[in-house]
Formats: sequence, structure tokens, C-alpha cells
Amino acid sequence: MKKVVWGILSTAKIGWEKVIPAMQQSEFCDVRAIASRAPGKADEWAAKLGIPKAYGSYEALLADPEIEAIYNPLPNDLHVPLTLQAARAGKHVLCEKPFAINANEAAQLREVADKVHIMEAFMVRFHPQWLQVRERVRSGELGDVRTVQAFFSYFNRDTNNIRNKYEIGGGALYDIGCYPVVMGRFLFDAEPKRVIALVDRDPDFKVDRTVSALLDFGDGRRLDFTVSTQSVSHQRVQVVGTKKRIEVQIPFNAPLGGETDYFVDDGSALNGTSMQKHTLPACNMYGLQGDAFSKVVRGEMALPYGVEDAILNMKVIDALFASEKTGAWVDV
Repeated sequence: MKKVVWGILSTAKIGWEKVIPAMQQSEFCDVRAIASRAPGKADEWAAKLGIPKAYGSYEALLADPEIEAIYNPLPNDLHVPLTLQAARAGKHVLCEKPFAINANEAAQLREVADKVHIMEAFMVRFHPQWLQVRERVRSGELGDVRTVQAFFSYFNRDTNNIRNKYEIGGGALYDIGCYPVVMGRFLFDAEPKRVIALVDRDPDFKVDRTVSALLDFGDGRRLDFTVSTQSVSHQRVQVVGTKKRIEVQIPFNAPLGGETDYFVDDGSALNGTSMQKHTLPACNMYGLQGDAFSKVVRGEMALPYGVEDAILNMKVIDALFASEKTGAWVDV
């Protein structure tokens, strides 16, 4: 398959630290250009990363006829406006999570969803560990899976960090709470019917710093999670069935280019000695994501997650914020 020519919107850290290097090493991605509105930034990072073209505006990048697909890692409030702009310019778009500030904003992209391919960048959905876990769930090996539990945290009180800026979509739920939400939908292969949330906000930044939530998927199935941007770094996911459970050790920041472990436990020993480790070969989920989207662009595979999927995820987040205000269950 001929490689897809990619352009990168902005010099965001997630791009230069993780996504761009992975795409450059992948099979089907040709990262040809990068753009920044800050003078000299695009030139600086193009030189560091070995990217042939640098543009001093997003519009110049989008006008480049060579560019077929765009990776959009801009701040959350710019995801929809720039994705819409790129799509109108005829570019396919891989947009960072969260897709939007709310579901209504995300729905604006329905205007262009039939003209180009657009996908929310949840790289975890392409990692072999999650594909294997979902297959074990679907096979019935775990019995009836009724509970998924997740915890995801790190500590960040940097005043200048975009995750601590309320006005542009900062906070724990947007930044990392979206991962347990998408994972519950991924594993149950269903949408939650109602949700309830307990939210603690930073008194200075006003962003949500810790969120605990319960999502009811019906038929006795539930996802419960806690995410925090002001706790010690930790992450785990438990998938609990009537026969076995699976523990995913590093569910969201799996080692890039390293082996990955998850554990299956039949519960015969409560001290953990009955857990069986499953080790997967080294991979890079950002590269796998880039290659998958490139195959979509080339018509080699169907788009697995489009605009409608992203809207559904945003509806859950909207409902969780609504529950914060009411203190009650909110229908999704």
C-alpha cells in the first residue's frame, strides 16, 4: 500500500513526544509537514524530527495539495474548529481526544463526515492488549462480565498547563476520564443508559481535579472509575466476570515499543497467586493507530470509529458533568 502523506497541526507535546515518532516509524504513514502559529516553532520541530516541510500557519498547511491526512493535537477547544476547517479543505482528520467540548459541538462535524474520514484518536483501541481482552470477554471465558473498574491518575498543578485551564477544556474528565468511558463502551459493546458522578474541583483553576463515576449499561453491567489530575500516578483496569477476572496493568499508557502484560485470574487464591500473566510482544499503539487510519484513507479497511462514535462518547461526558450539578442519575 502506498503511504499516506500526513500533516501535523501544531507542535503540541503529545505530537512530538509520542505520536509523530511512532508514525514516522510506522508502515503506512509519511509525515511530510508540521504547522504552528508561533513564529519559528514549526521550523524548530521540523528540524528536530526530520519533517520536510514547516508552515507558519495552519491555513498554509491545509492548503498544501500533497497533504492527504491531518493529525490534530491542538487544545480541546480547537479540536472541532480546526478539524472542520481541515475537512472542508478535503483532508482526512485524526483528531485527539476529547473530540469536542460537548456533544453538540461534536455534532457540527456531521456536515463533513460523508466527505472525508474523521476519527477520534483513542490509540488504546488499537493496542493488542485491549483487542485480546475484548476477545476474551466476547468468548465467554470470563463468564458474564458485569463490572469494569478503572483508576487513572497523575499529579499536575502547573498553572500554565492547558489541562489546568478551564476556559479551553481542561480538567480530569476531558483529559483522562474519557479513557475509562471509551473502554467501558469498547468492552461491553454497548452504550450506558444513565450515569452519576462525584466531582471535586481545584479552588484556583476551577477545573475538575478528581472525578468518580458510575455508568449503568443495563442488564446488571456497570463501569465505575476514578480519575484524578492531582493524585499520585497510578492506573489499572479490572474486568470482572462470574468465572474469571482480567487485570490490565498499564491500560492507558502502555509501554511504547515495549512488551505489555495483563493478568487472568480464576479467583482460586485471594493472594494473587492464581493470576496467570500474558505477555504481548513489543508494539507502539500510536503507530498502529496511524497505520489503521492510513488504511482507511486508502480504502483498505472500513472506518472503525467515526464521528457518530465520538458524539456518543461526548454524550456520556456531558451527562457526567450534568450529574455533577444535580447530584443525581442522568440519562445519557
